[in-house]
This record gives sequence, C-alpha cells and structure tokens, in this order.
Amino acid sequence: MITVENLSKSFALNGNPVVALRDVSVDVQAGSLFGVVGPAGSGKSVLARCIALQERPDRGVVRLDGLNTGTLDGRRLREIRRQLGVVGTKPELIAERTIAGNIASPLEQLGVDGPQRRSKVGSLLDLVGLTPRAAQRPGELTAGQLRRVAVAKALAAAPAVLLADDPTAGIDPEEAGAVLTVLDRARAELGVTIVVTTPDASVVRRVCDDVAVLEDGTVVERGTVLDLVSNPTSRTAQALLPAIETTRSQASRYDRSVDVVLVGFASVGALLPEAAGRFDVEFATIGGGLTRIGDTPVGRFRLGVRGERADAALAWVAERGGHVTHTARGPQGVAAA
Repeated sequence: MITVENLSKSFALNGNPVVALRDVSVDVQAGSLFGVVGPAGSGKSVLARCIALQERPDRGVVRLDGLNTGTLDGRRLREIRRQLGVVGTKPELIAERTIAGNIASPLEQLGVDGPQRRSKVGSLLDLVGLTPRAAQRPGELTAGQLRRVAVAKALAAAPAVLLADDPTAGIDPEEAGAVLTVLDRARAELGVTIVVTTPDASVVRRVCDDVAVLEDGTVVERGTVLDLVSNPTSRTAQALLPAIETTRSQASRYDRSVDVVLVGFASVGALLPEAAGRFDVEFATIGGGLTRIGDTPVGRFRLGVRGERADAALAWVAERGGHVTHTARGPQGVAAA
C-alpha cells in the first residue's frame, strides 16, 4: 500500500518558488490501478516522481507498506527504489540492442543467470504482446510498441509498484488501448500496484479502480471511480458519463423529467423496468446513454416520467442504488439543448 501524507513540493524558477504540490494526501491500495488525473501543470508528474523516490518533497511523507521513505538513504534507499518500476513518456531503450535484449538489461544488472533471464524475458514479451518482435530493434517498432517494451523492461526486476507517467501520450488511440491493456494485465497477472498519471479521462474509464483529480497542485477529488461516477455532480462523473441532450419538445409529453445514474449490470438492465411495473408508472429515456467503466456498465439517463406513483417509484430506485436528481415538474424543468 502507498500512503501519501500532506505532500508539498516547490521548485525555483527564475529565482522565485513555484509550488507544484500543496498538502497532497492519497492512499493507493495494494494491487490496484490508481489514476492521477489533471491538466498540464497540475502536479501529477511531480507526485509520481515523489512516489518513485526520484524527488524528495519539501514537506510530508510517502509511506510504502507503512515504511517512511523520507528516513531512507544510501543502500537502503537503493533497495527500496528497486521495488519501484517507472515508465516515462520517452522510453529509455538501447538502440543497438534487440527488444529482448533491452528487456533483459535490468536482469543482467541484477546478475540473473542466462536460463532464468531468457525465461523471464519470454514471459514479459508474452505479457506485452511482442513475442514476434523479440529480435527486432527499437527503431523498427511503432511508438506504441516502444511504450509496451518500456513497460516490460520496468517489470523485469519484479517491482511491487509500477508508475506510468502519461503512458498514452503521443500515440494513436488503438496503440494507446494496447498499452492500457498491458498495464491492466500486469496488475491482474503479476499483482503489481500501478499508478498512472494522465490528462485523459478516457484512461480512467478504461482501467482505473481509484482516482485522484489534481488541479494547481491540490487534490480536488478522490475516491473509487464507480463511487465518483455515481454522483453526477463530481468532476469524474462530468468527465466520464454520457452527456445529456434533451429538447423541450421531447420533455413536453411527460409530467416531469428526472436524471438518473445507474451503475452495474443489474441496475442498468432491470431497475427501471421493475420500478415501472411495480408502481404502474411510465419511464421514457429522452436523453443520456450508456458507457463502461472498466467492465462495469454505467448509464446516465434523462427520463420522462408519467404516473400517479412516480415519487414512490423514484424513491424505490434510489433505495436500490440509483442516483436520482429531480427537476422541476413539466417541460419548464428541462433546459433546451
């Protein structure tokens, strides 16, 4: 587990201090895939470097499984750093070596013998989907493939934590998807705790369990992704949920409209039809849609509602985990798109 407590970090720029992090606190559960999201300059990369023990904070503590890393130096610091793999936006690969040779280099430095080294490299090539490219050199690969090689190389020394700083930057969507799949496989198959920094909310949608949103060096929102999207007012929900576009004419046919967020297969597939039948009301989708957070379906819908027991039906939906936001009765409560 990674615990970041009240972390602050500043740098000097033209003789003036620039604050990168302000009292940042986050908890990363062991075995999770944690996203740190924010625009350029929000402090997410600085936070990743502090967790990777590449930067020392001005104040605050980074704990790894309870160990205060601020007290470490010399040999002990080097030992702990070996438990932390790092993938940057510019893979540090040796152009003259094959892909297999690049992945093997950390194992050579650790003195791993030949048969063990070849076995480990073979497993990692399979993990990142690049076994057919083993004998090629970095110059023959695409940007996305190089990023996957960098992930394999960072995993070679079997770190407990992998920090991936903006792993999809500068590569096309298809290749970005392949990189995210590799990170998800590393978490699932190797048990590695992964911290991903990104400005792209779609990365969170695809692979993250938990998220912290940074703005101007401050955490403005944090929690599990599914909990945050259940609250449509959260920044995470606003970034990930389908937009609602409803015209006044669509809403005018109903007594009122409501916005509903549903999370999970059972809720999305059955909750509204069951409520409609149980309370003899009509629900009609007049806006919104479905998305997926990882493997979980999530819906945000604007519903036209008609029926005398509508309040009871909506309360029943809310009691079973649906997030219901009431608007004014009648078409006046619906803003034209």
